[in-house]
Amino acid sequence: MSLNKEHQQRLLTLAKSSITHGLQTGKPLTIDLADFPDELTALRATFVTLEKHHQLRGCIGMLEAVRPLAEDIAKNAYSAAFQDPRFPPLQADELDGLDIHLSILTPAEPVTFSSEQDLLTQLQPGVDGLILEEGQQHGTFLPSVWEALPEPEQFLRHLKQKAGLPADYWSDTLKVYRYHADVIA
Repeated sequence: MSLNKEHQQRLLTLAKSSITHGLQTGKPLTIDLADFPDELTALRATFVTLEKHHQLRGCIGMLEAVRPLAEDIAKNAYSAAFQDPRFPPLQADELDGLDIHLSILTPAEPVTFSSEQDLLTQLQPGVDGLILEEGQQHGTFLPSVWEALPEPEQFLRHLKQKAGLPADYWSDTLKVYRYHADVIA
């Protein structure tokens, strides 16, 4: 489901409003879903990525659709700004020049493969987001991560490390799921 420009702009404005509200109150913005059209209240999984000077400043999201789209964006924008454990909470003086990117995910689908090489040949650089699972360990990379890690081998190695596994790890019990994302910036 792709959203028209008006809906995209409304979600970007909502994300910024949620961050501004968080700076003022220390709490996420509460929204009334009745104020939003049906396209923005459908259950969707999203990630909100914040960048300052082209450097990651926060990224939080959900891999499964458990909340209405507008609510998910508002909550994830707040969390990316104030609760990403990799960064200190956003300060008011950082709001100017903060770039907000919204990723609206398709449902994840399992990837069937017989070996690491088979998996690598199936990956679509710049298109696929991946979820990697091995027992209790898991990690995901949004499709936008291909910009920094354009080679499938490199992408997979770094994803394994993000999941807490060695870069050269391989097992027949490894599970991989693929999803795509519509990015709004």
